[in-house]
Amino acid sequence: MTILTKTYLLPVFTACLLLTAVSCKEDKTLPSCEGVTYEYEGVDGPEHWSELCVDYTDCGGKVQSPVDITGAVNDATLPNIPRTYAASATHIVNKGHTIQFNYDGGSTITVNGESYELLQFHTHTHSEHTVGGVSAPMEIHFVHKNAATGKLAVIGVFVEEGAQNAVLEHFVHHLPATLDAKYEAAETFSALDLMPADQSYFTYAGSLTTPPCSEIVTWIVMEHHIEASAAQIHDFEALEHENARPVQALEGRTIKHHKA
Repeated sequence: MTILTKTYLLPVFTACLLLTAVSCKEDKTLPSCEGVTYEYEGVDGPEHWSELCVDYTDCGGKVQSPVDITGAVNDATLPNIPRTYAASATHIVNKGHTIQFNYDGGSTITVNGESYELLQFHTHTHSEHTVGGVSAPMEIHFVHKNAATGKLAVIGVFVEEGAQNAVLEHFVHHLPATLDAKYEAAETFSALDLMPADQSYFTYAGSLTTPPCSEIVTWIVMEHHIEASAAQIHDFEALEHENARPVQALEGRTIKHHKA
């Protein structure tokens, strides 16, 4: 009887230990995000973002960005994206991991019948999205927000090395060199001048590419690129260093293609 009892209790005891371990893992409390910083390498790098603090858990989700654009499905029902862009004065700020251009109000795009206002655009060197596994030297993200829902529509534009970019040339000599430093000027420009003329694009449901990685983004990645000189791209890269999140798994999502 003693032997039978031990044999019976052993798997039960083991199961209890396993259940306790699982329970402890599920009950793990992440710290507040106040004062938490993220990086692009090391213990605070992209593979650990979801573990850094409570507001970053979406970074471990299944609707994440960027992605590798491959196997896109042509969709003839997709329209050109209506864009109504006004000129903006120059407002540049060094955000630490990126150079951001804040945009004056009143510029919008329409996506799925809803209006999104352009808030800002910023740069990544090299590009975050890839096409067939190949990255571009730089990518610009134009961030638009729907006031009613809080959701975002982000237009991604690849920048390839080539001719000097006339619009960027106005800014490269004034890029703020330190965290939170700003450059303000009355000189105006249009975001439309930093987008390709051909409106063909890829689109998919995704997220912010930086913490908190919120899964609230409709991505519109332009198929065609714009150009900038090697020196202009270097001016951004020298301040941003490596600021591209690795591509994320599609997890069953479909990338659609609109041919203009």
